[in-house]
Amino acid sequence: MYFYEPAKGHGLPHDPLNAIIGPRPIGWIASLDEQGRRNLAPYSFFNCFNYRPPIIGFASSGWKDSVRNISETKEFVWNLTTRELAVPMNETSASLPHGEDEFARAGLTPAASRIIKTPRVAESPVNFECRLSQCIQLTAADGTLVDSWLVLGEVVAVHIDETLLENGIYQTAKAQPVLRAGGPSAYYGISEAQRFDLTRPDNR
Repeated sequence: MYFYEPAKGHGLPHDPLNAIIGPRPIGWIASLDEQGRRNLAPYSFFNCFNYRPPIIGFASSGWKDSVRNISETKEFVWNLTTRELAVPMNETSASLPHGEDEFARAGLTPAASRIIKTPRVAESPVNFECRLSQCIQLTAADGTLVDSWLVLGEVVAVHIDETLLENGIYQTAKAQPVLRAGGPSAYYGISEAQRFDLTRPDNR
């Protein structure tokens, strides 16, 4: 077994943590600043954390525009990244000066949300309109503050392309979601051929 203590370094060409915890869904987050200027950025530390109310979240290394905007306006939109949208999603990862529009840079269309002010990515087949529930600065085990922020939001509205619903059931593989993997450039997709089913065991 290869063993290392993260605080002392991993001794490998690339930190394996991201590859082990993966592949990970992408938090493609749209936000507005207080002046109403659009921002769109992908975050590879993203997931869903609660059913009722539905709560999703992403973590940002550093106090980036997304975190600042959301802490000010108390809202954001998550947009599903599909294989077709992988290149424009990657384009929105560029470090732009505050206030420059990633929607425009990537050739994406901002679409009006139904409940909040922040626009959705019109080309994305699934969007979650969210209101901020918590913004938490992470800490190490010894209580030392870390320059990373966990943003949690309650999903208050959901948009789904109806072609992804079959008999009312959302078809995950049909959407062709893009998932982040390890290394500086690796991504994965999923297919129906890779699906398997397990039934939860009865309590005994």
